[in-house]
Amino acid sequence: MATGTAEKPNGLAAAAILSAGVGVFTIGLMTTLNDVSSTLSSKLIWVGPVGPLSGKTGVGVIVWLIAWGILHSMYKGREVEFGRFMRWSWILVLLGFLLTFPPAFELIADTIHGK
Repeated sequence: MATGTAEKPNGLAAAAILSAGVGVFTIGLMTTLNDVSSTLSSKLIWVGPVGPLSGKTGVGVIVWLIAWGILHSMYKGREVEFGRFMRWSWILVLLGFLLTFPPAFELIADTIHGK
């Protein structure tokens, strides 16, 4: 009697992990753009006492949910090369994390503003 179990496709897990990377990168990008553009910075103040942090994280969560929905529908029921999804997720997370550090986003802002 066979006791093997059918493997489930890994597409949904890969989609969830990659969308998290997209969300983290978006928060880092919004942090950098907030320092680059005073116009954007003022638009990111969704909750007064919190300041632009409310918009930076809010945009990140919205983009994460949209990415998750799109990737979920694209990879539902599919078997994917999981390692590739993990690599891209780590790249996005590391870039997003880097973009939240003042030396990184100040360097980018100074470069853009010609300082």
